[in-house]
Amino acid sequence: EAYVHYDIVIWSATSVKWIIEKMKLLGVQGNENYKILFYLDSNAMISVHCPKRGVVDVKPLGVIWAKFDQYTSANTLIIDDIKRNFLMNPKSGLRIKPFNNCHTNRSKDKELLKLATYLKNIAENCDDFNKLNHRKWESYLP
Repeated sequence: EAYVHYDIVIWSATSVKWIIEKMKLLGVQGNENYKILFYLDSNAMISVHCPKRGVVDVKPLGVIWAKFDQYTSANTLIIDDIKRNFLMNPKSGLRIKPFNNCHTNRSKDKELLKLATYLKNIAENCDDFNKLNHRKWESYLP
């Protein structure tokens, strides 16, 4: 669903070796049905000090914005189940529920279906993602 309106990047806190391995296992790597622009790994993360959490690694979208002029805070989202990953870009962060216990929850998990609806709605109805409150993404109405 998202490929119609978005470029997709996989950014993981692991090494690129493990990202590629996981994408192979999931059938993404080498599959023309998946249009992944590129992968970012832990080397693209930075460490920041937070008074409440101490030193944590985060995913600063400025890494992407500095390399590619077509991406800005107005058209970029980081979707993650770990809120601290978007400490550097809180208005561009969208927190989703983690996918746990896949063997028992596979048929019950609807998070990505709801997310697909939200992403489609904002792509078609919003010209600047900075205007949105992504904390309330599940109840967004165009």
